[in-house]
Amino acid sequence: MKNTDDSTSPSTQQDDIYEEQPAEEEFCLFCGINLTDSEIYYRFRVCPDCRFHHHLPARQRIDLLADPGSFKEVNRFLTSIDPLSFSGKEPYDERIHEAQQRTGLTEAVITGVCTIGGNPTIISVLDFGFLGGNMGGVVGEKVALAFELAIKRKMPVVTIVSSGGSRVQEGVLSLMQMAKTAAAAKKLHSQRLPHVSVLTNPTSGEVYASFANLGDVILAEPKALIGFAPLRVIQETSEKPLPEGSHTAEDHLKHGMIDQVVDRTKLRQSLSILLDLLSSRYRLTVTKRKKPYPVTEHLGEQAWDTVQLARHRQRPTAWDYISRITTSFIEIRGDRHYGDDRAVICGIAELSGEAVVIIGQERSHNEGRAYPEGFRKAQRAMRLAAIFGMPIITLIDTPGAYPGLDAEERGIGPAIASTLALMSDLPTPIVSIIIGEGGSEGALALGFADRIVMQENAIYSVISPEGAASIIYRDADKAKEIASALKLTAMDCKDLGVIDTVAPEPEGGAHVDLDEAARLLKNTIVRELLEAQQFTPAKLVRNRYKKFRRMGEYSSYFRAAISKEVSNLQELLQRGVSIIRQRIAASEKEENHLEMGKTG
Repeated sequence: MKNTDDSTSPSTQQDDIYEEQPAEEEFCLFCGINLTDSEIYYRFRVCPDCRFHHHLPARQRIDLLADPGSFKEVNRFLTSIDPLSFSGKEPYDERIHEAQQRTGLTEAVITGVCTIGGNPTIISVLDFGFLGGNMGGVVGEKVALAFELAIKRKMPVVTIVSSGGSRVQEGVLSLMQMAKTAAAAKKLHSQRLPHVSVLTNPTSGEVYASFANLGDVILAEPKALIGFAPLRVIQETSEKPLPEGSHTAEDHLKHGMIDQVVDRTKLRQSLSILLDLLSSRYRLTVTKRKKPYPVTEHLGEQAWDTVQLARHRQRPTAWDYISRITTSFIEIRGDRHYGDDRAVICGIAELSGEAVVIIGQERSHNEGRAYPEGFRKAQRAMRLAAIFGMPIITLIDTPGAYPGLDAEERGIGPAIASTLALMSDLPTPIVSIIIGEGGSEGALALGFADRIVMQENAIYSVISPEGAASIIYRDADKAKEIASALKLTAMDCKDLGVIDTVAPEPEGGAHVDLDEAARLLKNTIVRELLEAQQFTPAKLVRNRYKKFRRMGEYSSYFRAAISKEVSNLQELLQRGVSIIRQRIAASEKEENHLEMGKTG
């Protein structure tokens, strides 16, 4: 490795972003259509028909992503030497020289400072056109230096990856770059600075297994070939034909390894929104405390009616609310271990000007019954919130966790337990809202919160009424009779001290007017979030522990019951006093009339 000039000055005229001159005839490598007159192809190198993403040089990528005129390259003149005096078909130093002449780059990665959507950012872009984008000593050094510069300047990092792996000509020294870049990425993470990784075609080998997979959020371009081993190696070692679409970005999304597949034409916008949210320092503040909306108390004999409303087929789901109460929602997909459970929706969004992490159980997928990967995905989102100081909002709507054998084999019990343990001491505010059916451990797993809210017609129970009736009466048809005994309505749960607030719904239920239901819920969430954000992280965690520590104590239940009885007695006394006063006033009025009559 040699450094002929450590200048960080802007690129000179010869380094200006270039545009490849169109050939007489160009055709899509995937679908074969003629691209000669396609504007979108010459700007983005994207086929307008099949959307296949062709190779794009590093400097053109920067031109598409960075705000105009904002990019300033760093460590530009670090270049490779031949540390092993490698002897092969062609001398290594000659191959480097040829790649430099052909691409106009000094190495396979460009690093620098820029702004993306106005957000100051450190960017590293690998170029597959330079020796396959493979990582040797200089590539590893430049990537590590970029992470270190980000730490020094307290800026986020965006890495754009296109690589075949390690630089064979540099032997084991090339392998060591995996450890170097992974450690640098972890150091950035420990400083609570964002890292967004973008995987393009192809991404494999040692780069894939190091810093490329350590992003807080991982995006990929459509149909990009992605995986640890090259596709050829997998085909040679597999006894069966590979499934269609295997080793692609879409396959990685399906198996929970990346968060989103983003078209190149939308990538700059997605990065801008992500950097906005992950770098947000806005917080809601109290200007004037308002009383909560009044909520009609549901009597015990109405419990079964509430159960029916909580389960109503047209009742708003988590996604219905997320799409209405938040803006700039960027979804987080997958548990990075096995798969992506669509019964749990996670993402970063803006709520009333504040960046939040929102997690919802989506009833339209598997009735909201989460698999282990759904809870592990939620844990990913929670850790992200804790790192970047964002509050967490959970929307609970499930009859329970998925009880099948495959869920057991993938660890449903440990997934629920570890989610509860994680939430118990997360140093960030948590507001949980039961928006429909809060069924047993599946609901509680996302309900270990500082402020717990139930919508007026939601329910929360250790078991369904049908399940309880089967156990108590050996007859599930007696569910209606036992519903009130389970104390599962919002008012019941508030009296028991299980929840803090009851959120109002439109008359007749949330399904009657979805927009109004969302408006009322958003107001309640903001108010509860303000309550939770009054405390320091340490105080928040202590209070959360005490809150749940007290639940179920005989003394606390006894106090709640006595308090309710006292309240009822006071209300009766007030009514009695009011009646007596009315009678006295009526009597005095009658006496006055009689006196006036005698006088007359």
